[in-house]
Amino acid sequence: MQYHHNGYVGRDPRIREAAGTGVDRVEELPDTMDVLIVGAGPSGIVQAAQLTEYPDVHTRIIERRPGRLAAGRADGLFPRSCETFQAFEFYEAIAQEASHMREMSFWGPKPDCPTEVARGARAPDPPSYVSEFPILTVNQARVIDYFAERAANGPAKININYGFEFLDLTVHDSGEYPVEVHLEDEHGRKRTVWAKYVTGCDGARSKVRDCIDVEVVSDPSAQAWAVIDILANTDFPDFRTRSGIQSDKDGSILLIPREGGFLTRFYVSLESPTPETRDRILATTAEEAIERANRILNPYSVDVREVTWFSIYEVRHTVAQSFDDVAAQNNPDLNPRVFIAGDACHTHSAKAGQGMNVSIQDGWNLAWKLGQVLEGRSDESLLQTYNDERQDVAQKLIDYDKEWSAMMSRSPEEMESPQEIVDFFVDTANFPGGFDTKYLPSRLVGGDAQQDLAQGFPLGMRFKSAPASRVADTNTVHVGHHFRADGRWRLYAFADADGTAVADLASWLEDSEDSPVNLFTPANTDVDSVFDAKVIYQQSYHDVDLAKVPRLFMPKVGRLQVMD
Repeated sequence: MQYHHNGYVGRDPRIREAAGTGVDRVEELPDTMDVLIVGAGPSGIVQAAQLTEYPDVHTRIIERRPGRLAAGRADGLFPRSCETFQAFEFYEAIAQEASHMREMSFWGPKPDCPTEVARGARAPDPPSYVSEFPILTVNQARVIDYFAERAANGPAKININYGFEFLDLTVHDSGEYPVEVHLEDEHGRKRTVWAKYVTGCDGARSKVRDCIDVEVVSDPSAQAWAVIDILANTDFPDFRTRSGIQSDKDGSILLIPREGGFLTRFYVSLESPTPETRDRILATTAEEAIERANRILNPYSVDVREVTWFSIYEVRHTVAQSFDDVAAQNNPDLNPRVFIAGDACHTHSAKAGQGMNVSIQDGWNLAWKLGQVLEGRSDESLLQTYNDERQDVAQKLIDYDKEWSAMMSRSPEEMESPQEIVDFFVDTANFPGGFDTKYLPSRLVGGDAQQDLAQGFPLGMRFKSAPASRVADTNTVHVGHHFRADGRWRLYAFADADGTAVADLASWLEDSEDSPVNLFTPANTDVDSVFDAKVIYQQSYHDVDLAKVPRLFMPKVGRLQVMD
């Protein structure tokens, strides 16, 4: 962390001074606001955590629950989510309480005794080429807690307003706050509020989505799962290793070791619901799910000492065909006012563990764009890129989940060898890891003609980190870990051998009227307030002369204008 640049800080540096709308902020939901976030799940709360960095933007977030989520829901966090936590400065804290994955084991029927399961293969989880970050498991409620703390401690001091049910909305053609929203509070009182933008993060049965007439394509086949968090004793040897367990006739289990060292989650497959059997299947009890799990685990067994959370859910592969009100109208001449994110956009099976991860990226992608537009840094047309970028990701998620689910459900007779599923798992690991996303050329992403300027960094994809030595203090740091979700753009300059070209670049960025630094940095603000510039030299840190490093990369910042 970096602090003290505005003077000595003797308190917790994560609690920052209020600014803009965070000064004298009232707890009650007001009648007007710039952004109204409907739903405080992963896709909604990450927006609040990002928009707190834009304190001049008046952001409010509502949640229909009466208080914080306590247990249940999603649990798997892949490396891209861990990178995101790093950017929001709580990765180390959440990693301490999480369970860390290293391998995944695959179990299936014994060839000589198909009524019993045996381990068929293991695979690194994730493979080493994917990321320096691990796969974690931790309760979704804790993920929300960390983002909520970041939102509340940031300059805008954003807190969740609980107990508000979203009813409907109307987008008007004019007015400073053109989106009229009808709500009902926990006491049954109706409220009308007005916003410049509304984001619907209200789940698979999204009312916000219904209000903007978004088409949803749904796979007619459904899957039903019992999800059960347990404290148990067992002789199953991989009880603390992520495992896929496929039985001969009784279905499958996805076993997820949970945080704390004792808790384990079972996703137990049930029958595929039909109109005739749906009510019976959805009425499955925890005891029945445990009994089924024991049949799948034969010859092993699990003695459940306590069930901490249990739910039955029915899921179809669904994907929204548009993620905002303008895309739903297919009218590129307008700019959107209402957006959807997370489960409101895509639902799928639990087997790939992608729900919370992709939802976080939806919300983050949208939030910084809202902040840029509302603070006047970017044109409103920037908001169109949210639908263009994230709808394609959602469709690829559904395609991947279908393929992975089919692979997990195959019997041994349908596979060429036990290694087939391991090869698929390893070869496709970049997608669930969160690193296969590639945005197409747009007003944000350059075309292939510029690719030679960024060799090794495919345009439209995430910035891949690598370790480097920090010259000032000689510590080894990951270049990408310096990125912070603070609303600034990043400039990474990879220096030429003798440093003359990068010095010329820095001089142009600092002095030219045409440079983005001078065009977009507001007057009377720090030189790095919009563009945070870093330089990576080819030489050893012993051979870099700090006196010759351009000032752009060592800016003077803060109230005291001290060198960074």
